[in-house]
Amino acid sequence: MPATLTLLLISACADPGLPELEAYAERVRARPAGPLEPVPEVALVAPFPYLPRERRDPFMMDEQAADVAQRRNPSGISPDPLRRKEPLEGYSLDSLRMVGTLEQDQTRWALIMDPDGMLHRVRTGNYLGRNDGKITRVDPTELLLTEIIEKAPGEWDQRQASMALKQ
Repeated sequence: MPATLTLLLISACADPGLPELEAYAERVRARPAGPLEPVPEVALVAPFPYLPRERRDPFMMDEQAADVAQRRNPSGISPDPLRRKEPLEGYSLDSLRMVGTLEQDQTRWALIMDPDGMLHRVRTGNYLGRNDGKITRVDPTELLLTEIIEKAPGEWDQRQASMALKQ
């Protein structure tokens, strides 16, 4: 039975128009090739001599740019790029909900629910939201935090934000 089925499948692959296709392919191969267009001339470009002694190192910060950045941000406020990010900093503040508080060993914790439904426990000093929001106080009905926002390129400022308990 399997041999009969295999023979039937193989014979179904035979195409009666195959000899006609082979004859057409032979006729196309027998045609003379047309003339080729000449290869265009390539213009030579003079090499640029790079003399590193005359230029600043592109991998080092320019002192003048550092001075401008310092003058632009006289407050000295800026996010700490070396600080390890906390899980709730991956969400916008609007997408997080404060759903409760609890107190343990003289420490008040806020219970924050993320958009995925996960519950997180945070306290004063923790960070949340995308603007480097540092929690400054946890009250039974709200959470207060200070965010660092960029007013202009290289110019940072602080703003106060809060999150109220959602019932």
